Amino acid sequence: MRLDLPERGRVAWSAVRWVLAAAVVAIGLTLFALTIREAPGATNMPFDHWYGNWRAMLVVSAVFTLFVIGFARPRRRVEWRNAGIYTAFLVSLFTEMFGIPLTVYLLAPWLGLPPVAFGMNESHLWAFLLARVGLLPLEVGVYVVMLLSVALIALGVSLVAVGWATVYRGRGGLVTSGIYRYLRHPQYLGLILIVLAFNIQWPTLPTLVMAPLLILAYLALARREDRELAARFGETFRAYAARTPAFLPSRPRVAAGTAVR
Repeated sequence: MRLDLPERGRVAWSAVRWVLAAAVVAIGLTLFALTIREAPGATNMPFDHWYGNWRAMLVVSAVFTLFVIGFARPRRRVEWRNAGIYTAFLVSLFTEMFGIPLTVYLLAPWLGLPPVAFGMNESHLWAFLLARVGLLPLEVGVYVVMLLSVALIALGVSLVAVGWATVYRGRGGLVTSGIYRYLRHPQYLGLILIVLAFNIQWPTLPTLVMAPLLILAYLALARREDRELAARFGETFRAYAARTPAFLPSRPRVAAGTAVR
């Protein structure tokens, strides 16, 4: 059967979407594998060598911002508002991670330490705390913190990318297949996991304040979307929602086919 030009374009774009999603998943898994293989303490750097890297700050901020805008697909005003807050979260985080560690400057006097005592490993503040209270050596704490945070980042970006690729199948209707067979809001869950991951990896005072606001914003957006879909699709969506959790995946109770979204 020969496809017409618009149909061939849709098939080609579907293939491109899945290639992009697969690339994101592969990058996440690769970063996680590299983190597992890295020896504890192998990447420690002095304060003056680590901070002030504005090129890294700009590049990483741009990459994650483009990822959020490109894969989360904000369209309505409320979605753009959340994307704006998310971007502010990322810029604030990476400014302190690579540029000027404002949180370290505020905490260091309270801890009786000079700011320069916080090199790369010490700036993983949860690992620093574990070392200070004697639960784990600093190098081991950093390894645990990095392993957990990178695992959550890899899972988060994968959920966002796979959700993005899957939802286009619906062409404007309700999708209940693929990842949407197991949870209703994989992209919002992915964005929340990334927020949690970065607050585990490199907590700062601004991001610790912004994180619960972002999480609540995406929970509210998910509830709003559920109400809109229920109004649009009626009993079809209500039956889907009854068997499919919003954020915590589980085995589907009954087979779910694909409608449109």
